[in-house]
Amino acid sequence: MEAMTPYAQVQLLSSATKDWSITEILTYLTGQFPGQVSFSSSFGQEDQVLTDMLAQEEINVKIFTLDTGRLFQETYDVFDRTKRKYNLDIQTYYPEADELGKMVTERGPNNFYFSVEDRKECCRIRKIEPLKRALSGTKVWVTGLRSSQSTNRQDLPKFEYDEHFKVIKYNPLLDWDLEEVQTYLDKHNVPQNSLHRKGFISIGCAPCTRAIEPDEDIRAGRWWWEDSHKECGLHK
Repeated sequence: MEAMTPYAQVQLLSSATKDWSITEILTYLTGQFPGQVSFSSSFGQEDQVLTDMLAQEEINVKIFTLDTGRLFQETYDVFDRTKRKYNLDIQTYYPEADELGKMVTERGPNNFYFSVEDRKECCRIRKIEPLKRALSGTKVWVTGLRSSQSTNRQDLPKFEYDEHFKVIKYNPLLDWDLEEVQTYLDKHNVPQNSLHRKGFISIGCAPCTRAIEPDEDIRAGRWWWEDSHKECGLHK
């Protein structure tokens, strides 16, 4: 498979695994791309489902997270509980100190409120650049994306090639709804962020996330002060 183009690999993976379970696919991927499959977790509900699957089946996938330096304490709490429950090595990537320091010195600690461009620059420094380092040497990037999370994600396939990061992306929970996610978490006693019970469905950095009302879109609580596509650039 290594000799094929990434797009041909995506087509082959999509057709060959269409009737397989998530854990069967994850196991297959580690065999096809040994040491080159990575899973990014922000410790949200979907990511916790996948973490539990990987741990229970002992599937050899690199698990990593991005610490932006502005996360909720509740996120660190579920990070700690997850690591201890499953005895996992979760690699943590941070913003580059000099670039972050320059931004805060020149624009202040709350520059992301000023404009969409300023917010995206903050996301670039705190998320995108660390993600590039985290994905170095990765062939397949496993994510917890679901199609019902936002209009931007409704047409995503389970396998796709990400031109920006030059990796194949596998989105195993794409067809799950939030009720299925919650049912799995409760059934398997998976650690969960306590903020989910307080109306925080999509959780990012603390200054950029608020609880949502029952009739609001799942992503409405992210960057609520701006009119944008509610994406930080991790998933274009």
